[in-house]
Amino acid sequence: MSDIASELARVRVAFDKPTLRLLDRKWAPFVLAVFKTSFSRDRRSVACELLHTQVDAYLADLRSTGVDAPEKTGRALCVQWMNDLWLYREIRDAGEGSEEYYSLTSHALEALLLVDGLASDRALISESRLSTIVDTVRHRATEANPDREERVRRLDQQIDELTSERDRLADGGAIEAASNEQMHEGYANLIDLIQQLPSDFKRVEESVAAMHRQIVSDFRGEERPISEVLDDYLAKTDALMSSTAEGRAFEGAFTLLRNDTLMQGLKADLETILLHPFALELSLNERRSFMSTVTLLRKGIDDVLTQRKGLTTTLREHIVNHDVVKDRELERVLRDINRELATWMQTAGPRSTVTTELMPGTLDVEHLRERFYDPVAHRAPPALIDVSSAAPAAPSLGDLRQQGGPLLQELRDALVAAFAAGSGAGEAASVGGLFNGFDASLRRPVEILGLLQLAAQLSQTDSVGLESFETVRPDGSVRLFDVPRRILTDDDTAVLAAQNLGYQHE
Repeated sequence: MSDIASELARVRVAFDKPTLRLLDRKWAPFVLAVFKTSFSRDRRSVACELLHTQVDAYLADLRSTGVDAPEKTGRALCVQWMNDLWLYREIRDAGEGSEEYYSLTSHALEALLLVDGLASDRALISESRLSTIVDTVRHRATEANPDREERVRRLDQQIDELTSERDRLADGGAIEAASNEQMHEGYANLIDLIQQLPSDFKRVEESVAAMHRQIVSDFRGEERPISEVLDDYLAKTDALMSSTAEGRAFEGAFTLLRNDTLMQGLKADLETILLHPFALELSLNERRSFMSTVTLLRKGIDDVLTQRKGLTTTLREHIVNHDVVKDRELERVLRDINRELATWMQTAGPRSTVTTELMPGTLDVEHLRERFYDPVAHRAPPALIDVSSAAPAAPSLGDLRQQGGPLLQELRDALVAAFAAGSGAGEAASVGGLFNGFDASLRRPVEILGLLQLAAQLSQTDSVGLESFETVRPDGSVRLFDVPRRILTDDDTAVLAAQNLGYQHE
């Protein structure tokens, strides 16, 4: 195969990857704009229903301004993007139930990083980037060289340079502060390196998830021994963390996070960089994103460890539930078969055969008893304990009546008597004024309802304002109620007296 043919095949393989397929689509700018707007470093996942609603809102906004947009709903687009491996959907426990969330895959993150790099105005080839390359090459060359004398010479050179600079500063030498342009170049270099971390972590996470799916498939298929599956898992884990750039990045970040002193120094260095005057030219979002570098490292490692924890949990559950229960049962059956074969071989000839069924026959049983007789279920309950001596005194009829409804007959007698005793001929009196003069036994709160019932049976007279009823509860407490004012006349009391007289003759 010629060079151009092999190179063409390699390029075609690259274009078949989801990253370049995303950039090669008609609606690629719209898709990347949605991803950029909906997801960020601090917002790595979005609830599925919320993202569907947001995409519908974005489509409506674009169509209202005359911009060409896809003719699909937000839900349909999200499902399509998930099938294209640009979105990943996962289920999380949320209190009483579970909820589905979308997150960007490593392919979508790489596409966003590429677009951000192309849209950036600042060139990344700078003194800061070249210095980073030179320092990294020098450090790796020192570690790669097995010559002891050469390594000692390099270390002595570094020590001499640092000692000379320290002595110069200690003697009062001038400190040359970095210019704003130099700080901008260094900042751009750091941001470019930091922005590559999410996609690196995501690729490691997806690799672990793919391994998880493969191991679950192997367990369910039962085509490979468990020991072979475990060995394959351990080998893939070692290869994942050592043979790929993403795995090495993960291991390096994990080592960094385990060093508390180094992490504190990193955080302090980030704060020092932002104290330089050049940081005033950065936006609030850029400064916040730069300071969240440590959080980005922690979050990426937590996601990878969560995937590894899920994989380890699957292995443990399968080994405990499947191997211990099912395999031991199968082993017991095989031992019984060997025992029966040994007994049969004592009398069987060299060409004897046994006809066996692959599956046992079914039993013709009309009904199987589900519950058997239990004498305890028919035992008489224990005798009740006599607690009559601890019973309280029985309430009297008067006490029971005090807890009941209004005493209508007594109220009529009391109204007629109070009206006759306190009013002259032809004069009127209010119901509340008469009620407040009753005996305490007739001034319960419920008696107000009885008075309203009696007043409704008398002549129709409009109430004027409110009047206060001072009631006395059976426990002696006093409660005031404001009730519409009602006036009694001679005719009203005559009706009440006639009603009581009629009840007495019944």
